[in-house]
Amino acid sequence: MELWADEANEGLRLDAYLAELYEGISRSKVQGAIKSGKVTVNGVEKKPSYVLKEGDRIEFDNLVEDKVVKIEAENIPLEVVWEDENMAVVNKPSGMLTHPTPLETSGTLVNALLFKFGEENLSDLNGEFRRGIVHRLDRNTSGLLMIAKNNKTHEYLADMIRNHNLTKKYHAILKGDYPKDTDVIEEPIGRHKTQPHKMAVCPEGKPSCTELRVLERFGEATYVELNLITGRTHQIRVHTSYKKHPVYNDTLYGAGVGKVKTDEQVLQSFYLKFAKPFSAEIIELKLEPDEKLSKVLTYFKNRRV
Repeated sequence: MELWADEANEGLRLDAYLAELYEGISRSKVQGAIKSGKVTVNGVEKKPSYVLKEGDRIEFDNLVEDKVVKIEAENIPLEVVWEDENMAVVNKPSGMLTHPTPLETSGTLVNALLFKFGEENLSDLNGEFRRGIVHRLDRNTSGLLMIAKNNKTHEYLADMIRNHNLTKKYHAILKGDYPKDTDVIEEPIGRHKTQPHKMAVCPEGKPSCTELRVLERFGEATYVELNLITGRTHQIRVHTSYKKHPVYNDTLYGAGVGKVKTDEQVLQSFYLKFAKPFSAEIIELKLEPDEKLSKVLTYFKNRRV
């Protein structure tokens, strides 16, 4: 099996990364597989303590016997917001993984993409598990996601993201009354020192910037628009939690469960603006509030009447 480390995995130990992928097996078994040479990084054997870097290629035999690792096309409803011959933009629903993991190989966006477009019409630069995937959204975050239909377009889009040549905005409900009408949160983000499944504001982290604008206030909650200047893993969730106003219902980053119950964080990638690949044409896309966002907004607006 071949997987590629991205920013979400950077900073993880190799054994922690594999143990996270295979939740059903022990860390000691993972370490044993690494020490026996069954796992390589960029073609070279590494110690279990090796710290992953973005772009590392991890190759290993399947660690769970009789586990099917072939990613199958599945007829899953998929909303294509925009497309041309080189790419598409889809509206990923909340609750859907962007791509499979060794223990969760069905029901993901990639399974839906394989059915919709076919394997031959999706980039494979990031391997079979991430066909077409250039960037990700968290499982419980909905919204606009760019898909590459070929490797040349994948490289174009990845370069555009790397150089911040696109505009990506989110809508969110934050817990509490945010103190400023506008704010620029510039705090470095890196992996949490004691909880490796989380990210955190830390001095040694990567420079990160989020612009925030308040749209509506409800006293115990605030409706905001967020513009990502950088695109770090969990950036909005980390930055707003750091400001003591985490995204509503985000249990991972401290919001707890509010009066209006939803499936985790109330966060939607609602806006994208970018240059169409290999063209000067500017594409601008916008979504209406999704089910979670609408539910929470309706609750607070009705309470205020």
